[in-house]
Amino acid sequence: MSKGKTVGVLGGLGPMATVYFYDLVVEMTEASIDQEHVDMIIINRATTPDRTAYIVGKSDDSPLDQIVEDAKRLEAAGVDFIVLTCNTAHYFYEEISKSVNVPLLNMVEETVQHAIDDGHKKIGILATTGNIQTKLYQNMCEAKKVDYYVVDEEIQNKVMKIIYEDVKAGKKANMNTFNEIIDDLKSNGCDCAILGCTELSIIKKDKKLPNDFYVDSSEVLARQVILKSEKKLKNN
Repeated sequence: MSKGKTVGVLGGLGPMATVYFYDLVVEMTEASIDQEHVDMIIINRATTPDRTAYIVGKSDDSPLDQIVEDAKRLEAAGVDFIVLTCNTAHYFYEEISKSVNVPLLNMVEETVQHAIDDGHKKIGILATTGNIQTKLYQNMCEAKKVDYYVVDEEIQNKVMKIIYEDVKAGKKANMNTFNEIIDDLKSNGCDCAILGCTELSIIKKDKKLPNDFYVDSSEVLARQVILKSEKKLKNN
């Protein structure tokens, strides 16, 4: 039996999203025994400073040093590649990637490419304000020449409320508000919504939202981890 490769996970951003990601990898792996699952080392650094607060200037406490330190710890532990389970933290992708000598998968790139491969023509981007302001997904869409849409400030505030006041706070998401956000995407011609925040991914799981409209960044990353770990992807 092939041992496969070991993935290092930069987690805790936030903790529930990290648990969800790990669960996805296990659930999406075709395995009949323990040894057919992915070898994984997870650092669940919940105390990492908030990414959005730093990016939008509400905090001077940068998360970069902590994330880089953890990436180096994973490399020292012998992982073959690393993933970062927080979309917004990909603002620091280049610095993190350069700090280690093992590959760091790009969650944003993988997610946009997956949406394109599925035939979507206009992508609605749902993410934190930090992610939106730094144009992580917008720039990737432009690089891959696919149309996209970003909600206005009023709707974005609703997105942030769901992320921070609902999911991160351990509460159920207000689905009336969520559906208002989705209606805005559809009324502006979007044929899919990228869930570009792992807290939004949890809503998809809890509410069993359909794959034909929702592109879950966590699911996309989990799929790539399984394949790059040389394990078998379960047929859905």
